Amino acid sequence: MNDLTPIKTTPKDWETDQEVRWCPGCGDYAVLKAVQRTMPELGVKPENTVFVSGIGCSSRFPYYMETYGFHTIHGRAPAVATGVKLANPDLDVWIITGDGDALSIGGNHTMHLLRRNLNCQVLLFNNEIYGLTKGQYSPTSRVGTRSPSTPFGSVDRPASPCAFALGAGARFVARGIDVHKNLTNVLKAAHAHQGAAFLEIYQNCIVYNDDVFAPFTAKPNAAMGQLWLDHGKPMLFGSEKAGGVKGIALDRDALALKVVDVVGNDWEGAGVLVHDQTNRSVAHMLVELGEGFPVGLGVIYDDPRPTFESAVVAQNRAVSEGKTPDLQKLVSKGQTWQVEKEPRAE
Repeated sequence: MNDLTPIKTTPKDWETDQEVRWCPGCGDYAVLKAVQRTMPELGVKPENTVFVSGIGCSSRFPYYMETYGFHTIHGRAPAVATGVKLANPDLDVWIITGDGDALSIGGNHTMHLLRRNLNCQVLLFNNEIYGLTKGQYSPTSRVGTRSPSTPFGSVDRPASPCAFALGAGARFVARGIDVHKNLTNVLKAAHAHQGAAFLEIYQNCIVYNDDVFAPFTAKPNAAMGQLWLDHGKPMLFGSEKAGGVKGIALDRDALALKVVDVVGNDWEGAGVLVHDQTNRSVAHMLVELGEGFPVGLGVIYDDPRPTFESAVVAQNRAVSEGKTPDLQKLVSKGQTWQVEKEPRAE
């Protein structure tokens, strides 16, 4: 076998012999299976893949992937992943994190990874709660969330992971749902992006925050609650059973998005927008859709630019061109001192 021989893998090739240990019914199981199903379709090699995680329920992920992996410390997965990628830019790096890990203690690291545009995939499992530490409210918990740390209800306004990512300069922002069939397609799109690909995954915590996403994930609510975005396609949602097809249009007077009815499939006549994943302004509006709107899902924004590690590699190559490595010369550069032992007084 040589480098020209294509290597095909199956989902089994990406599974370890470790017992998968999450609470029965946890959405993490679905995400793990989606990733393991997706990897063979990407045509990548396990030995060239690294999963890096921080702290939290989701951060057990590297144990269950038959690849290289690091289970790092709270919030520092982006820092470790950056070191991995700079040391070997050819590695395929995935970051697994949660809403608390990435947006609380790790917020600073996440922000700088995104603005630097390291070529990696960031999967943020958002269950709007701290699950591993027994149900305290997290940066994404909704106002009124009752938890051990907010027994009378949280008064914090929650952070929006995708709005945070866009504000930090991310060039790829997407959303998915743990048990949705479209998650694999969003994972493929994230991997295809050259740069920091940020994917928020709505993940149900069956123990401490069960069904918090049911208003748009439950089967009876899905048609009217989910807006799956597809580049070049109109922003339509709903179904005939749900009371007719609806769409998203631009209110030009308010410079805001609005929901419109679509009659007779005439979405153009209703003013429905066509999704342009390179439009950053509309992306900002899509991630902030509130009450009365569906939840924007799929690839919301995708507009690549040169990656951080490619710039570092190019810079190092430029500054070293025509030079001969000389460690002793480097050590001796600048001021030097020679320490001599003074003779002992008799």
